[in-house]
Amino acid sequence: MAIVKALRFDPRDLRYRALIGVGGIGSGVFFAIRGNETVGREESRLGRFLDRRDYCKLHIIAHYVATLLGPDFVTMPVGRVGDDPTGQRLLREMVEAGIETRFVKVARGYPTLHSFCFLYPDGAGGNLTTEDSACSRIDARALEEAAPEFDRFLGEGIALAAPEVPLSARAALLDLGRSRTFFNVAAFSSEEILPALENGLLNNVDLLGMNRHEAATLTNLPAEEYDPERIFEAAIAVLDRHQPGMLVSVTAGAQGSWVWNGRRATHRPALRVAVRSAAGAGDAHLAGLIAGLSAGMTPDQAHELASLLASFTVTSPHTIHPDVSRSTLREFACGHRAALSPEVSEMLQEQTI
Repeated sequence: MAIVKALRFDPRDLRYRALIGVGGIGSGVFFAIRGNETVGREESRLGRFLDRRDYCKLHIIAHYVATLLGPDFVTMPVGRVGDDPTGQRLLREMVEAGIETRFVKVARGYPTLHSFCFLYPDGAGGNLTTEDSACSRIDARALEEAAPEFDRFLGEGIALAAPEVPLSARAALLDLGRSRTFFNVAAFSSEEILPALENGLLNNVDLLGMNRHEAATLTNLPAEEYDPERIFEAAIAVLDRHQPGMLVSVTAGAQGSWVWNGRRATHRPALRVAVRSAAGAGDAHLAGLIAGLSAGMTPDQAHELASLLASFTVTSPHTIHPDVSRSTLREFACGHRAALSPEVSEMLQEQTI
């Protein structure tokens, strides 16, 4: 009888062998607001909590990268959680996903990062995130502990600077990554993107992931008045003056995503699926890009994987889809008749022995 198992990557086939990153590790709740009118400053409004599991950015990206690339790839977050049940649960879940948690420490006296996500009936929404959490304790000294790992993966690692930790810590990580010839990946919130540009942080970035609103903020274009392709083109014009050749990704929900590979742009439409929650889809998209590039794909091929992963994740109400794997992604692609390039198909292929 044939035994079917998920394809295990040969480490020699990986372009990069490790991801070392900083960013948010935490959880949150979802609250559905009644009515589509924006809640006013002094207004009271009814709503209800939703049965959804929320995770923060570094955890989401690390989970998908570890799941797609498997144990031959080292996924190593540098983070902090609180000495509380939430922090303990998140650590367990990361270990179960194959994430190396040696540098995820407990910050005593500080709570685990928590977000309050609010949703309107039309699908729009936002979130409020605690700023005095354990994640706020990540600084350059925390990265010094992980410095030997940068030496270990010299020239073969990816450094990820994700939101929800101080910009100073992300700057230190990008400096460390650049000095060890890592491939540097970063994302910034809308309120951070212009300071990151003005302070020169983007000069240390090889791949920048943004959503439509973040890209619009970078270009001073109102996101509500311009189509995402126009915003993407304007963002590339700004970034190309500061960091020519940078890879840039912009996601726009149901309107798909754009990737600039340093010379030309590609657009991929989102698959037509029943969306249960779009929260975390942008982080999944960035994780797909990282996984694809680590597997030796071109930026265009990695974009294909990222778009597929993002489309799959929105079919779950949770910000980390609990059923994601290479095999479920392939089944999902087949079920939606998504054409796969040979490179993406091979990565998702099952092996019969």
